[in-house]
Amino acid sequence: MPTLTRHHELGSFLRSRRERLQPTDVKLPAGGRRRTPGLRREEVAQLAGVGVTWYTWLEQGRDINPSAQVLGAIAQSLLLNPDETRHLFTLAGIPAPPASQLSETITAEHLALLDQLLPFPACFQTARFDVLAYNRSYRFLIGDFAASGESNCLVHCFLDPEWAAAYGAEIHQVRRRVASRLRSSQAKHLEDPLWQELIGRLGRESAEFRELWSLRDVMRNGPHTKTIDHPRAGVLRLKFGGMWLDGAPGVRFTPMTPADGPSATALARFDEWYAEEPRVYVPAADFAGSGSPVGRRDQ
Repeated sequence: MPTLTRHHELGSFLRSRRERLQPTDVKLPAGGRRRTPGLRREEVAQLAGVGVTWYTWLEQGRDINPSAQVLGAIAQSLLLNPDETRHLFTLAGIPAPPASQLSETITAEHLALLDQLLPFPACFQTARFDVLAYNRSYRFLIGDFAASGESNCLVHCFLDPEWAAAYGAEIHQVRRRVASRLRSSQAKHLEDPLWQELIGRLGRESAEFRELWSLRDVMRNGPHTKTIDHPRAGVLRLKFGGMWLDGAPGVRFTPMTPADGPSATALARFDEWYAEEPRVYVPAADFAGSGSPVGRRDQ
């Protein structure tokens, strides 16, 4: 855990990296004249998907302990090179993750894509099925993802009764599919403690996962259709896509589009039902409750 001196040094380092950047460096509008050099704090917060107040406290040297995922997002937003990123993690008092894990952060362009796809649900995930960011329709597709406090889809799929109820009779097929996809991806991460922790937890808490995992079935991701029973929209038939991002090899983009007319009509009503909620979210429970809203609400 960082000492008081480290907190202040961390804040000073972040401020120095922020002040060296211009909005155009990170593909933001240049805007008018600025009283201080570099990016504004709110711009860094927007890019990293964190709260403005929280980021301000971090720069001020407050007693805050960010997670590795959040530090990785800040490092990418400030265009830190590998040496600077390692220094940032050292100042925070936590081990720097491997480069493969740092590539699991997202950018402002990713968040803009999630926003543009509304009212269709969409999210960005890791190969472990950790959700890195999602839009409003995804949040309310099954229960309230932001309020759940859990950002891993496998944990929801095997341990969350609300997900089991939403998928109904399809839940066992869904579980078999995701377990096979996890097994297929695991080969590249056998020594990764995050993978070991996830698989260990699922094995301890779900008998069905233990059974499926023992089969050692493998399956690559591909387009498929799922049926979800939504309490307001009724039965939704959705086509699930998936693609890995070239610039962020640890990130998979998962859009969901309606498979029929009634599903398209129902999804369109999500904008009406949830218009007062933020349009895009980045899970970061350690700084803003169970989910951090990013971007604007509907006007």
